[in-house]
Amino acid sequence: MIRDSIKAAQISAMKAGDKPRLAAIRLILAKLKDRDIELRTAKDVPDDDTLTIEVLQKMVKQRRESIQLFEEGGRPEKAAEERAELAVIEEFLPAQMSEEETKAAIEAIKAELGASGMKDMGKVMAELKARHSTQLDMGKASGWVKAALA
Repeated sequence: MIRDSIKAAQISAMKAGDKPRLAAIRLILAKLKDRDIELRTAKDVPDDDTLTIEVLQKMVKQRRESIQLFEEGGRPEKAAEERAELAVIEEFLPAQMSEEETKAAIEAIKAELGASGMKDMGKVMAELKARHSTQLDMGKASGWVKAALA
């Protein structure tokens, strides 16, 4: 399980005295704990790895946005901190599909569903998310689906 590998990384970072890495890992664990608390009353709880991946993907997206804003605002030291956190977070995510692999998956789904225009975008996105949500950035994939259906 991904959560177990995060906890093991926390222990090794503590033993190594790697404070920046430890801080990033503790941040991940705190976000996971927050999500667990949110889901206590939920009827339909995703399995632990799916939940962990969703949290990590959201954190990656936030870090990328922060890096861009810090660079635009002339704060390279803060952008560097965010990049370091981003690197730690991405270690725990499963390998992401490349652009070519994603486009091939989109084409396969498009052919399978008989999608021909923009009216079918919802169907294609739903199927893509069902099959590959843990392996790709759905924001980028949305643009590629739009281009494929245009």
